[in-house]
Amino acid sequence: MTLLPANTPRSFYRGAGRIHRFRGVAAPEDPFYPEDWIASTTSRFQQAPLGLTTLPDGQLLADAIAESPKWWLGKEHVAAHGADPAILVKLLDAGQRLPLHVHPDRPFATDHLASPYGKTEAWVIVEAAPDAVVHLGFARDVEPEELADWVANQRVDAMLAATNAVPVRAGDAVLCPAGVPHAIGAGILLVEVQEPTDFSVLLEWEGFAIDGAAAGHLGLGYDLALSCVDRAAWTPDRLTGLRGTRAGDRPGVQRLFTELADPFFAAERLHPDPESVLEPAFSVVVVTSGSGVLEAEHDAPLAVRAGDTAVVPYAAGRCVLRGPVEAVRCKPATP
Repeated sequence: MTLLPANTPRSFYRGAGRIHRFRGVAAPEDPFYPEDWIASTTSRFQQAPLGLTTLPDGQLLADAIAESPKWWLGKEHVAAHGADPAILVKLLDAGQRLPLHVHPDRPFATDHLASPYGKTEAWVIVEAAPDAVVHLGFARDVEPEELADWVANQRVDAMLAATNAVPVRAGDAVLCPAGVPHAIGAGILLVEVQEPTDFSVLLEWEGFAIDGAAAGHLGLGYDLALSCVDRAAWTPDRLTGLRGTRAGDRPGVQRLFTELADPFFAAERLHPDPESVLEPAFSVVVVTSGSGVLEAEHDAPLAVRAGDTAVVPYAAGRCVLRGPVEAVRCKPATP
């Protein structure tokens, strides 16, 4: 088990210093560091090695896993995915509303991006301003020509008006399936778990530090890229299926996200009572409050506190979190 330093590649939208305050480190004067890529073996789209995690000993995590994949990931996972953890976890600090964008699903990514992964993602809200919202899905059916016109002419007001503005608060768990247009509103700090890609199609870029017309379509051109967008109406009933938690199957564990997330990844809220039990699995732990000790069957105990992030290998075995502490644990889908 290893505590990780912050890994904050520069982005095109602004943060508000929440990640650095959360982690207890000095924030840079430059506000364009709104993400922390945790235990990442995924690089920025066409910007490798940007985004990859370096372990405290100086080795890339991706290289360490490639050297000992079964130790890190477990025999069954390696049989299914090779030396690929199959998830990416981030801290994300929305200092401004993110642009409306969309991620392709697995069939689209397989056909056009030479990847077995799309980018279904999910959010665990850590902090939220009183009026915080996420924009999630179109509230009505949108015709292809209408969407193409909005994007080409950057009719941002019309696009946003067609989306669902969904209020969120600390503790919420929200799934965002691939294909669904979305934008995280300002004033939110969250843990994001997702498929391990950096595939984004920008529907909006005006006012952001990026040339979306050139860089917002994954090199595919917008005629093709927009075909990955889910233009169907996301009614209140459909949206309800994207929110919620489930009872855990181990002490001190609450399962996050609905069953729709299960093919892609899993996440748990750990709240020891008096302990949280973690079965053997490659996982990423983000400590959200308090302090405690993470004990492992086959590794030395790890003292943790709010703001810490840790990577746990499969070989650590059964783990137990103890103390007045809460954390979010993210892990790959069960093979």
